Amino acid sequence: MTMIDSFTTSLLGPALILAAMGWMVPRVLGQIFPEGVRPLVWLTLLSAVILFGLSIVAFVVLYLAQDIPIGTLFEPGGIETMVHFSRIAALSGLFWGPVLLLTVSSMPRRWKEAEW
Repeated sequence: MTMIDSFTTSLLGPALILAAMGWMVPRVLGQIFPEGVRPLVWLTLLSAVILFGLSIVAFVVLYLAQDIPIGTLFEPGGIETMVHFSRIAALSGLFWGPVLLLTVSSMPRRWKEAEW
């Protein structure tokens, strides 16, 4: 087993990637959204939806990195596959969720126009 294989199949690699996404997504959206409490709530909700989708993509990539053919993952009637990836993406919220909340909660300190 090479170092790359060890990194992608261990918990550390995917956990770091998920946590980094939890920091990056709200920071990028913070550049687009206006300042204020209501936009901050919408930013948080949109970030969570985007992170959920990115988590599904990340887990599909991890499965493919382990040489599992894409046809096996999405065989006809692949509802079970989508349920499986949705379930593990929701569980990945344990990694990106706290980082997302910490990132969003620090945003009002950088506001120049709106007040908390």
